[in-house]
Amino acid sequence: MVVLHLPRLSFSLFTVSSSSFSRRVYSTNTLTTLLNKPPKSSLTTSEPNLEPIITPKTEPLSLEKLFIPPNTHVTHENARILNGSNILLSNYANDAQIIQADFVKSSVRTEDCPSDGLPEFALVGRSNVGKSSLLNSIVRRKKLALTSKKPGKTQLINHFRVNDSWYLVDLPGYGYASAPQELRMDWAKFTKDYFLNRSTLVSVFLLIDASIPARKIDLEYAAWLGENKIPMTLIFTKCDKRKKKKNGGKRPEDNVNDFQELIRGSFETVPPWIMTSNVTHQGRDEILLHMAQLRNYWLKH
Repeated sequence: MVVLHLPRLSFSLFTVSSSSFSRRVYSTNTLTTLLNKPPKSSLTTSEPNLEPIITPKTEPLSLEKLFIPPNTHVTHENARILNGSNILLSNYANDAQIIQADFVKSSVRTEDCPSDGLPEFALVGRSNVGKSSLLNSIVRRKKLALTSKKPGKTQLINHFRVNDSWYLVDLPGYGYASAPQELRMDWAKFTKDYFLNRSTLVSVFLLIDASIPARKIDLEYAAWLGENKIPMTLIFTKCDKRKKKKNGGKRPEDNVNDFQELIRGSFETVPPWIMTSNVTHQGRDEILLHMAQLRNYWLKH
């Protein structure tokens, strides 16, 4: 079954300027030059300085593997790709900086979630993928979301209001074998209900551990989101970990590519993806810019 990766509402349309960005016009060399341009950041210079971020070199992306945000007019002059991702930067990528973030509430049911109509982004992934740590890294708060060495700590739908204008949502991790079977079923039930019925959900950020080969449960989760036409962004975590090939491990870049190949049959258009590290903060600004352009388009449409 081939599923078109369409966000809900009118979030599926985008425009490419055929006169200046035609697949038939650009040669391989021209595309390579275009796709390697550094992105223009919309984050203000008042952001605190981070440690130097080393982004692994990846192969140039073909146009077919890019995620073009909705209603984006792309030309040779303005095209920029976010570092460590397949996401084109659009003119909706503004107001990306996080000034304030606060915990609001935990909910057991979708109907108990905040009802103020603000847009939200949900983080979900296997229980040991580093979900809460990524959330804390995004907002630069060490203890905003509860982290634990024991997987399965998040058991509710947790809403965090950002800048008093949108939400980050921390969802229960899946695939924790030590959790009681009944509890695992409850988590799956109310999480999927949230995905299917939450009208303010802009996108699900599905976290995948890039330091290990693709796991069946992650592939199935991605396929389920695609089959139900729920907007999804793949967030590859732990991209700072370099496993030696002589020990049977692959580089994070290899695992990222493998995962995309394995889910290709479930999607007609490629989902957006970003490589991240909670250690080096790689991908933090890219996530904020991606959220900003999706959120701002959602608010206007």
